Amino acid sequence: MIRALLPLALTLAAGAAVAVAPEDQSPPTPTPTTTTCEAGQVWDTESGACVAIEQSRLDEETLRRTARELAYADRSPDALVLLARSTAPGASEVLTLTAFAHGRAGDLDTALPIYGAALTADPDNLLARAYMGLALIAAGRAEDAEMQLSEIRARGGTGGWPDRALARGIAAGAPIGY
Repeated sequence: MIRALLPLALTLAAGAAVAVAPEDQSPPTPTPTTTTCEAGQVWDTESGACVAIEQSRLDEETLRRTARELAYADRSPDALVLLARSTAPGASEVLTLTAFAHGRAGDLDTALPIYGAALTADPDNLLARAYMGLALIAAGRAEDAEMQLSEIRARGGTGGWPDRALARGIAAGAPIGY
């Protein structure tokens, strides 16, 4: 009986992990980092004030979340400085955010190979696939973007934010939200 329930328990545990994974997040909600802090600063919850990025003491998860927020707020240079402080610079999520910051800054030639590295590190990184697809649309490579959408769906991402965002961009022929 226990042996029969183990696959179900593992599936449920994996589903719970997927439910909170960055792939399922829509664009980030602004925080004081982007609503209060000036360029070169992030919000420090301990002091309740903005601090220079170089003096920030963000844990890895908060660093990644903040870098994504900064890139969405058109503060890509700040996102890149923050990502350079990551304790895991080769992690797929960090590479994805680095590529995203470059792409948001209009540097697709730098972004696309970094997305490739993120997908080499984790082929199931659906957020990287969606962002890469949007960058490919911006680069005039809609067929390649459609391949990323197919990969998102083949890897179980149908209906999630990466699927919806990339499908919307493909339909519009423009990298909406990128």
